[in-house]
Amino acid sequence: MFRRNQRLRREYLYRKSLEGKERLFYEKKRKIREALQEGKPIPTELRNEEAALRREIDLEDEHTAVPSTTIDDEYATASEKDPKILITTSRNPSAPLTQFVKELKFVFPNAQRMNRGGQVISEIIETCRAHDFTDVVLVHEHRGVPDGLVISHLPFGPTAYFSLLNVVTRHDIKDKKTVGTMPEAYPHLIFENFSTKIGERTATILRHLFPVPKPDTRRIVTFVNQSDYISFRHHIYEKHGGPKSIELKEIGPRFELYLFKVKLGTVDQNEAQIEWVSRPYMNTSKKRKILGD
Repeated sequence: MFRRNQRLRREYLYRKSLEGKERLFYEKKRKIREALQEGKPIPTELRNEEAALRREIDLEDEHTAVPSTTIDDEYATASEKDPKILITTSRNPSAPLTQFVKELKFVFPNAQRMNRGGQVISEIIETCRAHDFTDVVLVHEHRGVPDGLVISHLPFGPTAYFSLLNVVTRHDIKDKKTVGTMPEAYPHLIFENFSTKIGERTATILRHLFPVPKPDTRRIVTFVNQSDYISFRHHIYEKHGGPKSIELKEIGPRFELYLFKVKLGTVDQNEAQIEWVSRPYMNTSKKRKILGD
């Protein structure tokens, strides 16, 4: 199994390197096409390749003009089957962390919770690959307070690392009369203000934790980005007096996420390439908006 995963990983990286070369070739053709359309001179660095690039442009159609990214897009086939998620914690979890993970199991449909025990991360990832899990979610804590969330997509990544803040479980919500029951229907998703490239990447990672819902489901999961802090809210809605009288009922839990790293690999691969990481110089006011405007 270990050798097979190594071989699959090498094949994946090789196909991905080929896509990198195709992307570079596409950028050269794009510059030639723009220069011809705007009547500008051909860029100096492309004049030796102009004839070959123009022949390639003449042979293109709407299907071949833009290179496909099926190898680089880890979620290209995600719509073919529902996600299957394993949720676990750090070792020796406290009671608040255990309670929070139990509620996360109902937030994500088709999720299974596992007691960590003495298993190491590599063993968990190998077990999940063997049983066709699509994602692994690890929840960490500090002195009994959940403070970290790791989402690792299988079989080859990516892995997103989030800080977890302001966690309020269903049992901690003060007005318990307004807290509805936890339904198991697939929820509708709302994403707001994920407009940048890394914002779209983050929304993709979060979106594919949920299967496609039915049109008539009344469960809603919301991810709202504000100043790079992602607020998670979980509601159901009811129509007591017709379509114009919709009542929202929060069913919890609620928390905030702060993305600080995305890497192109699973959580057990320390040598995997880092796609994006938060740096101290990004904390200035002008460069603060990373995920959206």
